[in-house]
Amino acid sequence: MPRYALKVEYDGAPFAGWQRQADQPSVQGAIEAALARLEPGAHTIAAAGRTDAGVHARGQVCHCDLSKDWSPFRLSEALNYHLKPLPVAIVDAALVAGDWHARFSATERRYLFRLVSRRAPLTLEAGQVWQVKHDLDLAPMQDAARYLIGLHDFTTFRSTMCQATSPVKTLDALDITQVETDWGMEHQFRLRARSFLHNQVRSFVGTLERVGAGAWNPEDVQDALEARDRAACGPVSPPQGLYLTGVGYPDDPFVA
Repeated sequence: MPRYALKVEYDGAPFAGWQRQADQPSVQGAIEAALARLEPGAHTIAAAGRTDAGVHARGQVCHCDLSKDWSPFRLSEALNYHLKPLPVAIVDAALVAGDWHARFSATERRYLFRLVSRRAPLTLEAGQVWQVKHDLDLAPMQDAARYLIGLHDFTTFRSTMCQATSPVKTLDALDITQVETDWGMEHQFRLRARSFLHNQVRSFVGTLERVGAGAWNPEDVQDALEARDRAACGPVSPPQGLYLTGVGYPDDPFVA
């Protein structure tokens, strides 16, 4: 039974998240339904990360097992045909070994969070970024972010519903840049780690936004981290600015 890796892009707005749910639309459910149009029967796919409701992806990765041999190109084309008109696209596909796993074979996940500062309501970017109506100071946010890099107990920055066995993780990168765009001043947070806790990225961004707004000092983020207490966290940012941009593997299946 051949196994295929799929690279997936989606707009998370109309979905209750990645994970299949009985009574709400999900990205997993949409792809499994498309697979059933190609090969009748039940299909279960596994993903590198279970994004929450409203979270987007440009580089989600999942795998599926099929009974028929498909060329990766034909498989992606056929799935995209059956996924219409949903905002989900298979941007690449690859044949992988039978023991390859989208989640357990991954060595890193990369996320982008987009935050736009602008007073006027957003139109074209609505639902794609988090909008705040006040200015943000970049340098203090960058200073505060340095306290979060490395191996830490991130209890403060994980959801109380997080199912991870340990709050200890290593954050490899948290880079913040500022871009002046036609639709406002955009701050981009780029994060990289082997794995993340539930709501960890949104907790970081919501807290760092308070620093940029001047409500927190950079050192307050260090204090919050060391408190190891969820109550010490700043506000959790909304989901619509968050993107899963890529997943790393020892041998990238999408590189020829």
